[in-house]
Amino acid sequence: MGRYQTSEVPPQRNAPFREQLKWGKVQPTGGRRRGGPAQNMSTGRLRTLSKSLSLKDFNIAFPAEQLKTLPVCDTDRKRRGVGDHNAARMSQQAVNGVPCRGKVLTVENMNPNVKRVEYAVRGPIVQRAVQIEKELREGVKKPFTEVIKANIGDAHAMGQRPITFFRQVLALCSYPELLEDNKFPDDTKKRARRILDACGGHSIGAYSASQGIECIRQDVARYIERRDGGIPSNPDNIYLSTGASDAIVTILKLLVCGEGRDRTGVMISIPQYPLYSAALADLGAVQISYYLDEDNCWSLNVAELGRALNEAKQRCKPRVLCIINPGNPTGQVQSRQCIEDVIRFAKEEHLFLMADEVYQDNVYAEGCEFHSFKKVLFEMGPEYSSTVEMASFHSTSKCYMGECGFRGGYMEVINMDPEVKAQLTKLVSVRLCPPVPGQALLDLVVNPPQPDEPSYTSFMKERTAVLAALAEKARLTEELFNTVPGITCNPVQGAMYTFPRITLPQKAIDKAKADGVVPDMFYCMKLLEEEGICLVPGSGFGQRDGTFHFRMTILPPTEKLKVVLQKIRDFHLRFTSEFS
Repeated sequence: MGRYQTSEVPPQRNAPFREQLKWGKVQPTGGRRRGGPAQNMSTGRLRTLSKSLSLKDFNIAFPAEQLKTLPVCDTDRKRRGVGDHNAARMSQQAVNGVPCRGKVLTVENMNPNVKRVEYAVRGPIVQRAVQIEKELREGVKKPFTEVIKANIGDAHAMGQRPITFFRQVLALCSYPELLEDNKFPDDTKKRARRILDACGGHSIGAYSASQGIECIRQDVARYIERRDGGIPSNPDNIYLSTGASDAIVTILKLLVCGEGRDRTGVMISIPQYPLYSAALADLGAVQISYYLDEDNCWSLNVAELGRALNEAKQRCKPRVLCIINPGNPTGQVQSRQCIEDVIRFAKEEHLFLMADEVYQDNVYAEGCEFHSFKKVLFEMGPEYSSTVEMASFHSTSKCYMGECGFRGGYMEVINMDPEVKAQLTKLVSVRLCPPVPGQALLDLVVNPPQPDEPSYTSFMKERTAVLAALAEKARLTEELFNTVPGITCNPVQGAMYTFPRITLPQKAIDKAKADGVVPDMFYCMKLLEEEGICLVPGSGFGQRDGTFHFRMTILPPTEKLKVVLQKIRDFHLRFTSEFS
C-alpha cells in the first residue's frame, strides 16, 4: 500500500486541487518541499480549507513529526495558554471531524492540596534570581556583576569549606581502594571500615535497613545520651532520614486525620519555616498559627499558645505543637524556663510535641544555651517524661557541618504507642532507605574524632573556626542593620538567619498593591533587580498584619557579608526616599 497506506494512485500535476492537496502536491510559499501531505502544506493553508475539506479526505496515516503541523484542537490550544484556560477540560472535542482528547492530568483535576503548597525559600524571587544569573552570563548589563543568594541556609554554596575529617572518611567509603593510601589518617580509615562493614556488599551504594544502618543508630543514641547528660536513648527509637525535613513530614503524615471540625490541627510558630505550612497544605491539615513576640527577641509566650489553641478549637482538633529551637527564621534561642512551660502546655492540652532542633550547635549570644526538649522533659520527672509524646529532629545540613546536599538526618521518638511505631516503621520502609552516604556522614557528626585520635586537633580547629565566624557575622549583622533608619533587627542569638523588620512608606505599599504583590515582596524584588541581592520576603514566613520583614542568611564570607549589608543599607535609604 506504500508509504501513505492507501491503495489509490497518486494524481497527476493537473489533477483537481483537492486530489493534489491530498497527496502533498500543493507546495507552501517559500519553495518546494518534499514529504508527506501535512509537511508539504502550510498550517495556514490547511486552516483556510478546513471549512470545505475534512481530514477524512486524507486517506492516510500521518507520521508523528508531520502531525506537529496540523491545526491544534481547542483543548490543546487552551492548554498552551491560548483562549480561556478554564475551558480546558477532559471532554472530547473534534477538529475537522477528528476526535481530540485533553490531558489526563490538568491543573483543574490535579490534587488540590498540591496547588495550595507554597515554599517561599525557593519561590518566585529565587526563580527571578536564576534568570538574572543567566542574563549576566549572556552579557546583559546590570548594575552588579553577580547575584548573591542570601535566601537559603546553604553553607557550602556560600563558601564555607567542608570539614576535612568528614570528607576524608566519605572519600574512603566512596572509593575503598583509597584505604591503602597512606595520605589518610588511621582514624579516618577505621571509621570508613566500620561503616563499610555495616553496608551490604561493603558498599555505600547498597540499600540499608529502612530505619537506617543499625550501628549508626547506635552511635546516634550514644550522642544523644552524651548531649543530654546521660539520659538514656534507645536505638530502636532512632529513625535515620533524608535530612530533618523528611522525618518531619513523616511524623505529620501519622498525625493528620479526621474531617471537618475533627481534622487535625497543627500549631506552628509565626514566623515559621515554610516547610511546615507547605506540608500541612499538602496533607490537608489545619494550620494553627501562634505568634512569637518580636518585641521580646522573638520569645515564645505560653499565653499566646493558649489563645491560638482556643480559637482553633472552633474549626479543628488541635493535636500537634511544633517548636523550632534555635529559631528559623528568627534566630531566637528558647530559655529552659520557656521549654518547661511548653512541655507543661503540651501535657495539659494533650498535644504531640515536635521539636525541630537542627541548629542546636548554632548558639552565639552571651547568656544563651541550647537545651534539648528531651533533656528538659526527662528532668521534669516521670509525670512528664512517661506521658508526653514527642519527636525531635536533627540534621547534617546546618550547625558547623553545612552538608546540605548529603541529606543526612535523624529523629528520635519518645513515648510513641508501640502499634503506631510499627506503622511508622512500615511507612518509612516504603521509601526503602535514607541515602546511605548521608547516613555515613551523620555517623561522623555524632561520633567525631576523640582527643586521642590523629584527626582530633584539626577537626576541633575547623569546627571552632566555623562557629566563631558565624557568631561574629551574627553580631555584625545585628549592629549594622540597627544603624539604618527604618530597619530594626533583634539579636541573632542562634541559627544562621536574621529577620529584621522594615518600615515601608505608604506610597510603596500602595504601589505594591497596585502591582498585585505584597509590599515586602515588592521591596525584595526591587532589591534583587537593583543590587543583585536575593532575600526572602517576610510574608513567605508569616508575620503580624501591618508589619514587614525579610529573611537573610548570615552565611556569606565576612567580607562579602559586609558588602551585602552595605548594599541593603544603601538600597533601603534610596527606596525610602523614592517612595516618600
